[in-house]
Amino acid sequence: MDFRFNFFPDEDESKEPSADNETQPCSPTQQDERQPERKGCIKAAKEHRVPEDISEVLRNKVLETASGLHYVNMAVVEMTCRDGSHEEDIVSKSVSSHSDLIPGVYEGGMKIWECTYDLMDFLAEAEIRFNNKTVLDLGCGAGLLGIVALKGDAAEVHFQDYNSTVIEEITMPNVVANCINDGNKDSKEDGKNIKPPSKRRKESEPLPDELSKCRFFSGGWAEVSQLLSSSSKPCIKYDLILTSETIYNPDYYGALHDTLAQLLAKDGRVYLASKVHYFGVGGGTYLFEKFLEERKVFRSSTVKEVEEGLKRFVLEIAFQDST
Repeated sequence: MDFRFNFFPDEDESKEPSADNETQPCSPTQQDERQPERKGCIKAAKEHRVPEDISEVLRNKVLETASGLHYVNMAVVEMTCRDGSHEEDIVSKSVSSHSDLIPGVYEGGMKIWECTYDLMDFLAEAEIRFNNKTVLDLGCGAGLLGIVALKGDAAEVHFQDYNSTVIEEITMPNVVANCINDGNKDSKEDGKNIKPPSKRRKESEPLPDELSKCRFFSGGWAEVSQLLSSSSKPCIKYDLILTSETIYNPDYYGALHDTLAQLLAKDGRVYLASKVHYFGVGGGTYLFEKFLEERKVFRSSTVKEVEEGLKRFVLEIAFQDST
């Protein structure tokens, strides 16, 4: 699908997003006076359980490999999701609107954006250690960042995306594929297709160890954060939160900031990858850094810059009083 996010300067910058193009709130809510109103009917949070028969997760999926990671072919997923069988129906809506972003409806999770690769490169270059840590892949899309943490022996890895279709059709299949195909000799070469397992898993057979460490959530950031905090168990705090291309819209900064503040462990770290500016949407690295400075909760620093094309950054974010 040839969609446009209006992120690039050679596109028509005169068509700025307006309230007329956005969905309206489900119901009035109290707004933080420091923040512009985030318009749109925000999706309720939902946890998605891995089915007992994990072969079902990979049914009708075509798997590919790159950089040692397995992932579903997005074009095939898009074709299978065009029939309207998913309640969200995000593929047909994206096609009809010619956009990778429909605020409050679809937030771009069916594409792997380039800053994801920037953050993966940084994690490898900086030799970030995941062993025995709790990790959240926030706005996960394909879930590649969380999969890297999983392969790094993280204690727990949780995945969140706005859309349930993305979690069920892309994120979870990618995680399952990496868990069951590790050690598959034929899957180690980039570009090779991998056949999903044809053998049904026995009901008494436990989930692969890595998969048992994972949880999957869909919904808005504030809603998922509330779901986690309302659990009978103590609220989860993450040692590492990984997120890419999530600061394109300034209207979302308040929800993102508050989610990070609630879910990050006291001495935890957020690694955030972003373009310097998102044309037509208005967000970007410098604007988000300014937002953090004004809130005075977090400190941030640039740990990686990418000069090719539109300038991109990886930020490290921590609480101001952390060690």
